[in-house]
Amino acid sequence: MTYHGPGTRRVGPAPDATLFKSMGFRWDRARVPEDGPAHEIRRTTFRLHKMLAEYVWDASVLEGNPFTFPQVQTVLSGITVGGHKLSDQDQVRNLAACTRELLRRVKNGTFAMDKRTCNDLHAKVAKEEAAEWGHLRGEGAEQHYTPHVGLGAAGSCKPSETQPGAANLNAIFANGINELSKVANPFERGMAFFLFGALQQFFFDGNKRTSRMMMNGIFMSHGIDAISVPAGRAEEFNEKMVRFYVDRDATEMMHFLVSCHPDSSALAAY
Repeated sequence: MTYHGPGTRRVGPAPDATLFKSMGFRWDRARVPEDGPAHEIRRTTFRLHKMLAEYVWDASVLEGNPFTFPQVQTVLSGITVGGHKLSDQDQVRNLAACTRELLRRVKNGTFAMDKRTCNDLHAKVAKEEAAEWGHLRGEGAEQHYTPHVGLGAAGSCKPSETQPGAANLNAIFANGINELSKVANPFERGMAFFLFGALQQFFFDGNKRTSRMMMNGIFMSHGIDAISVPAGRAEEFNEKMVRFYVDRDATEMMHFLVSCHPDSSALAAY
């Protein structure tokens, strides 16, 4: 069964050169799976709801958070865990709040691949952690500091600079969304959005977390189960992300994401 839902079809093929330029990276589109189990939206949201603690723990481990899975479960039940920094506990709570908001929007049909949704999810996931949250870099009080992604021995990845009003970032975001909307396969669209947000660094912090939420919103809205990168594969995730930042080739990262999908065994060879 092909992963296509309402509103996913369009006229004409996506021109790869234009798409890749808008994203800031390329990938082998022929290797992205198009077929696999499709489900009702209520089934995809129910699955993520049931695995909320696991999803939050996986995401927190990717951020270097020291909370164990039982401790995450405790925090999500409303009980404070001693012996940890409040910032680590707040990060867990923020991830849970953002996931719940994502589920709410997908369930009621208000999730959209747009700036407002992305900003709203960032406001949840990066609250009190990023320098500012809920708007693009340059749209708030801080209009000059430009963050970078440290890549260890590979140096760093420097995104477009922070400018007052964020005209540059708004243009990058709008152009990227316009081209992504032409990608018929929501599985490809979701993975590309995650890497788009991770590379372009639209926010001061929380970019990968926000972009993965958006990716899973795209998935679930089209009957595709959400992806959670297992905590045990955090090192592998980080290594492949470094190569993505350096080479600007998303093929390997998309292959990795496919392998993390709960329906990976049913997907076409990638």
